[in-house]
Amino acid sequence: MPPANTQAMPAIEVLAPPADRFAGRPVRCGVVGVGRMGRHHARVYAELAGCQLVGVVDSSEERRNDLAEKFNCRAFETPEQLLAAGVDAVSVAVPTTYHRNAAEPLLRSGVACLIEKPLAGDVETARAIKDIADSTGSVLMVGHIERFNPVMRAMQRAAATGLEITPRFIQVVRVSPMTFRSVDVGVVMDMMIHDLDVVLMLMGGREPDFIRAAGVAVVTAHEDLCNAWLEFNGPNGRCVANVTASRLALKTERVTRITGENAYIKIDYGAKKGTMIRRTANEIQMREMREQLARGTDLTSLKWDQLVNIEELVVDDAEPIVMEIKAFLEAVRTGQRPAIDAEAGFANVRTAQRIVDAIKRTM
Repeated sequence: MPPANTQAMPAIEVLAPPADRFAGRPVRCGVVGVGRMGRHHARVYAELAGCQLVGVVDSSEERRNDLAEKFNCRAFETPEQLLAAGVDAVSVAVPTTYHRNAAEPLLRSGVACLIEKPLAGDVETARAIKDIADSTGSVLMVGHIERFNPVMRAMQRAAATGLEITPRFIQVVRVSPMTFRSVDVGVVMDMMIHDLDVVLMLMGGREPDFIRAAGVAVVTAHEDLCNAWLEFNGPNGRCVANVTASRLALKTERVTRITGENAYIKIDYGAKKGTMIRRTANEIQMREMREQLARGTDLTSLKWDQLVNIEELVVDDAEPIVMEIKAFLEAVRTGQRPAIDAEAGFANVRTAQRIVDAIKRTM
């Protein structure tokens, strides 16, 4: 029997897992637009446990019939026909300009939507889609797939095991040869918006306080190359992001470098590799080096990479689109806010539009 003055430890509250809105039955899924990206959504729904691919929608009769035969589902010409067949969740992968037309009847009927990035091609349409989702309570997630890239998830896991990383300078380069896809929009909406989503995520969803940008239209009627300078003044201090995107390069490169108060991180999306240098792991070496410099010691023979402990990120081989759709279906089943909700998608579009407007002011 414990002494009278011993205070018992409070009971640990065990939280029940979120309730399954479908009571274990498969989530009935569909895809609107089965072109380059949509066909991958259809494949994942057809193969993933816990869901059933009801049907696919596409303006091309040949394309929709081919996919329907391949994945043993039905082919439809319009989103309304898919809706009538009975679906719980749908990926919208039509060209950006048709996002609202495809998603609106689904959202208004309470069907959850995973809309490929960007949410819309302009701020007004993005706001309208967001307002529809908000007013109906329908789950809406935006397909910014880099959040689910294995190297990005590895960075988040590594950062969670140490001191919180407060970014101060972010440098992003995303360049590739011209593919002549998505030429109805500029490189900001086409390519840079991937990185804007990641940068805004690192800033806790906060949009830039200041934007400066320059861009050049070379092949298309829109900017094909852009460099944007974004400044954030948040509660944790100031951070600057320098973001470059080009679809005129001779090779593909997708690299992000994050310099924070407690760590430096390099992410190579294409190579699926990442490195981290933690400040706390190098304090002793840095202090000794600073003391030697103060004494005037000649350190020219030292090699910088031998002075720091470089930690290779542990990267898995999970397919990003599978992880993205799993996150979407989890939100659909539980009714919880998805990883990249309408607010995040809208903020990304609004930031992209501000960059495009800044380009126009310099031209």
